[in-house]
Amino acid sequence: MGQINIVLVEPQIPQNTGNIARTCAATGASLHLIRPLGFAIDSAKLKRAGLDYWDSLDITYYDGLQDFFARHPDAEFFCFSSKAPRAHTEIAYPLPCYLFFGKETAGLPEDFLREHSDRCVRIPMRDNQRCLNLSNSVAVGVYEVLRQHDFIGQRTGSDVLTD
Repeated sequence: MGQINIVLVEPQIPQNTGNIARTCAATGASLHLIRPLGFAIDSAKLKRAGLDYWDSLDITYYDGLQDFFARHPDAEFFCFSSKAPRAHTEIAYPLPCYLFFGKETAGLPEDFLREHSDRCVRIPMRDNQRCLNLSNSVAVGVYEVLRQHDFIGQRTGSDVLTD
């Protein structure tokens, strides 16, 4: 388990999951996929989007939300939803933490959001816009957690540029 954990609940589009896998590999975040998935895990589109990052990925599969919480009963988690009252930047994310994202067509289940309303956050955007692409939303969430923890484990500009 990583310090930052991305939980995708029933993702449907392989390219999004592949892009998210690439973000996870590049940042050291762990990826948790909750079935049912809308694609086969050996999908060429999934692999192509993740490119050659699959070997660097920490990935775990679950048979539903109950399975996830049975394995992680004390998980500190946050639900990203366009319906949430607070911005994602209003939360102090602990480490480790789990960031939950729902399927592309419907988001997280309504009853799950209601049950955990105190853990729901949104990414601010313009009125009359539905939501960001799932892989973009995950990247925004991951990098907010990294920012709050001084980019722990990441190379920064001062690490890369030398004279």
